[in-house]
Amino acid sequence: MRLSFPFLPGPSLGLALLCGAAAWAQVPVSGTLPSTPRFQEETDTAGLQSRFEGEGEYMVGGGVATFDCDGDALPEVYVTAGVNKAKFYRNRSARGGALKLQEDRSGLELTNAVGAYPLDVDGDGQTDLVVLRVGEVQVYKGLGQCKFERANEAWNIRTGNGWHTAFSATWEAGQRWPTLAFGTYTDRSKPDFPWGSCTPGLLLRPREGGGYGAPQPLQPGHCALSMLFSDWNRAGTAALRVSNDREYYKGGEEQLWQLLPGQAPALYTAAQGWRPLQIWGMGIASHDLTGDGYPEVFLTSMSDNKLQTLEGGAQQPRYTDMAYKRGVTAHRPYVGGDVHPSTAWHAQFADLNNDGLADLFIVKGNVSTMPDFATLDPNNLLLQKADGNFVEVGSQAGLASFKRGRGGMVVDLNGDGLLDVLVVNRWDKAQVWRQLPAGTAGSPAIAGHWLQLRLRQAAGNRDAVGVWVELRWGEGDAARVIRQELTVGGGHASGHLGLMHFGVGDATRVQVRVQWPHGAWSEWASADTNAFYQFSEAGLRPAGQP
Repeated sequence: MRLSFPFLPGPSLGLALLCGAAAWAQVPVSGTLPSTPRFQEETDTAGLQSRFEGEGEYMVGGGVATFDCDGDALPEVYVTAGVNKAKFYRNRSARGGALKLQEDRSGLELTNAVGAYPLDVDGDGQTDLVVLRVGEVQVYKGLGQCKFERANEAWNIRTGNGWHTAFSATWEAGQRWPTLAFGTYTDRSKPDFPWGSCTPGLLLRPREGGGYGAPQPLQPGHCALSMLFSDWNRAGTAALRVSNDREYYKGGEEQLWQLLPGQAPALYTAAQGWRPLQIWGMGIASHDLTGDGYPEVFLTSMSDNKLQTLEGGAQQPRYTDMAYKRGVTAHRPYVGGDVHPSTAWHAQFADLNNDGLADLFIVKGNVSTMPDFATLDPNNLLLQKADGNFVEVGSQAGLASFKRGRGGMVVDLNGDGLLDVLVVNRWDKAQVWRQLPAGTAGSPAIAGHWLQLRLRQAAGNRDAVGVWVELRWGEGDAARVIRQELTVGGGHASGHLGLMHFGVGDATRVQVRVQWPHGAWSEWASADTNAFYQFSEAGLRPAGQP
């Protein structure tokens, strides 16, 4: 993210006008257009009343977390609010009906919160919550029935009084507790000299018997705004990708850390195939788009978003960019008339029209009032076509908000198999949109079939973070295979834990299998679509419905 200072040159308005018309047309639209989902904003009627506010140290962040803590299979919502108190909402939505979010006391009401990620840290079956803050990170233990208590001291989690802006977690082989990674921004003791003051991230590894040892610094640090543990080469061990903001002219770049058992974290190097990449990194989204079994990585930035695909095979983390080729540059506003470059934050792959192809939602918004960047900067909804390219439909879908977006989440809030959208905005109210069924109010129709899946393990990593799920259906030329990795981290300051969502087009029955973290593949199991399932080591079983 770039701050506007007089001595820093930025794109001129003249250049923006010269390039604007051409930039809007990212890739020629060809082939059959996908079905466009329809959204209706229900912020006020749902009861969502939260504002993310604050000056300089709150220009980044603004995250939201979604997770089910009362056992009804509907995700609750936790919204950070900067200098205001964060708010927790119980989900009271009726299945397939209007969204209803009821503010409730949970123990999570705190100020200076900028991001939140749910996970089960201690393996007791209750979801816990990591809250990123301007100041000490606070980690909360889930007590059941959506009540939480601070666990920093009990688990020996010490982050210091930093500016914490990113998070991810993984379970290393043989560990019952997760390894935690925290990203930090600039040195808060140097508010008048941000350039060159990026602070190192922190890696917390579990100690024998539970809890954590002393933090290990992730040096060098380059102002991390997003982190994601992902098994990039399907080797069974996750590496930590870090997207960094504004330090590249001081030697900074995007990073990929390898974690080997019993060894300190080490950066992948050029000798290992890693290519330097320098952007104003803000968010990470990951998904296997090409069908080769390896995840592509989308990186948000300021007019320079990237879509990286693995070029070097499983042996080398060598990536090449295909954002322009696939039509996901999303570098300028597509509606509203503003020709300045865009500022992108949270990004998330999800199948919003249930056609079996992953789409891409991007939250947009000016840092504050930066004149070199778009003020009218609508959120993007990029639908994937059958040929692998994407087409912009944010305005047609009803998601083109012009507020200063930050964090967000694409998630099914009312249990109807249709994904809804949450966005947190700086200096404005958070927003929520419900996806409407296809057809008409009097005659609803299914745009595409779906399946939602909860993963369960016996102990330790209870939610099977790091699992790969595969679905297949059809025969011959119509055969399809789609896959997802379950991760904790990425996006921009926003996380989800719970049901995994899969769109499957017109398939009424699919085959499902999983590759367990650090383990083997399960057998294929059959499942009817438009249904909820749980997959454990005992196999696949129906999980009822919200």
